[in-house]
Amino acid sequence: MVLNELLKKAMAFEFLSVEEGMWLFEHAPLSELMFVANEMRKVQVPHGKVTWIIDRNMNTTNVCIANCKFCNFYRIPGHPEAYITDIETYKVKIEETFRYGGEQLLLQGGHHPELGLAYYTDLFRTLKKLYPTLKLHALGPPEIAHITKLEKSTHHEVLKALMEAGMDSLPGAGAEILDDRVRKLVSNGKCGAQEWLDVMAEAHKLGLTTSATMMFGHVETIRERFEHLAKIREVQSRKPEGAKGFLNFIPWTFQGVDTLLEKIRGVRNMTTAEEYIRMIAMSRIMLPNVKNIQASWLTVGKSVAQVCLHAGANDFGSIMIEENVVSAAGAPHRFTAAGIQDSIRAAGFEPQLRDQQYEFRAMPAVLEEQVISY
Repeated sequence: MVLNELLKKAMAFEFLSVEEGMWLFEHAPLSELMFVANEMRKVQVPHGKVTWIIDRNMNTTNVCIANCKFCNFYRIPGHPEAYITDIETYKVKIEETFRYGGEQLLLQGGHHPELGLAYYTDLFRTLKKLYPTLKLHALGPPEIAHITKLEKSTHHEVLKALMEAGMDSLPGAGAEILDDRVRKLVSNGKCGAQEWLDVMAEAHKLGLTTSATMMFGHVETIRERFEHLAKIREVQSRKPEGAKGFLNFIPWTFQGVDTLLEKIRGVRNMTTAEEYIRMIAMSRIMLPNVKNIQASWLTVGKSVAQVCLHAGANDFGSIMIEENVVSAAGAPHRFTAAGIQDSIRAAGFEPQLRDQQYEFRAMPAVLEEQVISY
């Protein structure tokens, strides 16, 4: 393969094959990948700003029967630490989020064997009645698949009911690596790769905006990473005209502290800073039909994430007022609203607050800076 030919193909926003993407990832100089991805970013996001969001990650429940090998957060049914979040807790945390300038909940939970569609539609309606301006970026394809099975229904009917109850957008949770060999090893209790993709395709048909993710640096091969990117790209290419589909793509590294993957299989995240930057650049290159690429400061830290802004990333994600799942597996990094903006400026960009639809927001008049105190 000829380096210049592949880079020229990328710059023309053509779809690279899995083999072509792998070759670039493994052989192209990092500087070349960063340059091409950055030039593509300039075309796709011409305003040149780096966006960020204020939201809160809350969990409906920590009860889960999926038994993912990378998760320290879940508890089995009947465990003394098991919980279902009550409305009073939601009220306290939502009102706190509003005070911090946020307007959205990233609301997810486990595969609770007794929480069906009625539970979630009732919850969403209650929250929207109490807080009409609240945005719900809620659940994820594995949870949609789980609810669908409990109800003996269809993805279409479940998604439609949740949207009518107040769900505003669907996160890309539970993608891990979209290959069933990998999923059997790390998340065998979740839906398979094809069902994850089918849920997202159905969401796009309904006009529901979504995100896409990839958790890498564990048991997957390089080929499986690039097949994952190709599958995301293919679903995006089939979205109906006028639908936004995948608004962003977020690749993040496996966090393995005290997880079963580490304890039983000896799997540790060995991803280097250069490898992560390469994956960000290749995400931009392999996904020319996904506009926004987010750097995961939560898993790789500020300095690496800042470099990623020169390697195709245009979004710095959320300050994450609360986040439980990834943190439970060892992710140590935290940001305040001031800190995330300072980091973006230090990287040479103008920070821009956004909402989940990537529309610009004005900075709230009152923004507490002690958002993260733990």
